[in-house]
Amino acid sequence: MSQAELETLAAQVGEALLARGEMLATAESCTGGWVAQCLTAIAGSSAWFERGFVTYSNHAKMDMLDVPKMVLEKHGAVSEPTARAMAQGAVSHSRAHWSLAITGIAGPTGGSREKPVGLVCFAWARLDGGCQAESLQFPGDRQAVREASVAHALRGLLERLLISG
Repeated sequence: MSQAELETLAAQVGEALLARGEMLATAESCTGGWVAQCLTAIAGSSAWFERGFVTYSNHAKMDMLDVPKMVLEKHGAVSEPTARAMAQGAVSHSRAHWSLAITGIAGPTGGSREKPVGLVCFAWARLDGGCQAESLQFPGDRQAVREASVAHALRGLLERLLISG
């Protein structure tokens, strides 16, 4: 997916948020702020994009998003429980109604048998307390994994915005 296609997807997310009068916060690890960059590339995004957290280290996840140390120790940084905690932390540490979180292993190193390169965990949270998470395995090099992660996170949020009315 090209950067222009990612920005088109980001614009659709923005339109859906604007129509609802709601704001978004992001919590990113392996994508390093790429989702926030796509969102803020859209003119007028300040009407629906509240803030982004880039929490690459475990300490940043704990300090900025209140991800419990126990979650990181028990499940690891790349896990659905950590993604959920990141998403919930982004909502609670912002004025957003929605958040999305991404944590994964983009490679080329860092993978293991249990958590191979290309494994990415996502979560989407709502201010009202709802939170959903899922994990996907993406093929390709570091750039391809990160790009696919950005696209999936945005698509996942758009679907949830459209479903929830």
